[in-house]
Amino acid sequence: MDTQEILKKVRKIEIKARGLSNNIFAGQYHSAFKGRGMAFSEVREYQYGDDIRDIDWNVSARFHRPYVKVFEEERELTVMLMIDVSGSLDFGTQTAMKRDIVTEIAATIAFSAIQNNDKIGVVFFSDKIEKYIPPKKGRKHILFIIREMLDFQPESKKTDVKMAVEFLTSALKRRCTAFLMSDFYTQNSFEDALTICNRKHDVVAVQVYDPRAVSLPNVGLLKVLDAETGHEMVIDTSDRRLRNAHNTYWRNRQMILKETFNKSNVDSISIATNQDYVKSLLQLFALRN
Repeated sequence: MDTQEILKKVRKIEIKARGLSNNIFAGQYHSAFKGRGMAFSEVREYQYGDDIRDIDWNVSARFHRPYVKVFEEERELTVMLMIDVSGSLDFGTQTAMKRDIVTEIAATIAFSAIQNNDKIGVVFFSDKIEKYIPPKKGRKHILFIIREMLDFQPESKKTDVKMAVEFLTSALKRRCTAFLMSDFYTQNSFEDALTICNRKHDVVAVQVYDPRAVSLPNVGLLKVLDAETGHEMVIDTSDRRLRNAHNTYWRNRQMILKETFNKSNVDSISIATNQDYVKSLLQLFALRN
């Protein structure tokens, strides 16, 4: 994607997201997510010139590169967008790819947050921390985040939600509100890590999925690709047993996921790529009031 195309897409998303946050979400967001009025601290990646005495050795050892502690007085809410950038998000069979919907939802939340004078930060994750953008305020910062979401190329295609949640627990020392945005195609159980994280922070899970994950169409032979492993196979969608097994797998997976969120005491919503995410977000905000 060239620079001109990225800027056009950023502008398009900004217009839509700002319109939604101005006209629909401003009041609901404010009442659903309230600041704590407490000192705020975080970690960020080490930069040349930082005092080595500020290095957080525990976080640095866990993620194999140096992070330093940052302390500042903060009385507004800090919002973290935890965004899955693994290969499975680059999938869509109808109106949009999962990554497109995640970007729009994240932008809408971000613009709602700055209207509330909150800070916004981002963690892009796969099965590793791909990029950490520390929380800041302002439209310029949000446009930078949107541009990154549109053009970011992860090093890995796999997913590890547990690792991402553990990073959030370690990296932000004071309470924040975190939106964990993923399709949750992850091999590892993350219930314990999420429970610990949600005791410290306020975590909200946003699942984005494609309708084909729920049911397969009867279109005969179909070549399918696992975007995270690269494994290809041909399936016969005219086989009713296969279609039923596919749907059963989805329902079982959703039951386990819902159980995970319930046990972790985490509010969650599931949004299909062909659904109106505005309605789902409003339901989430109403749930928290």
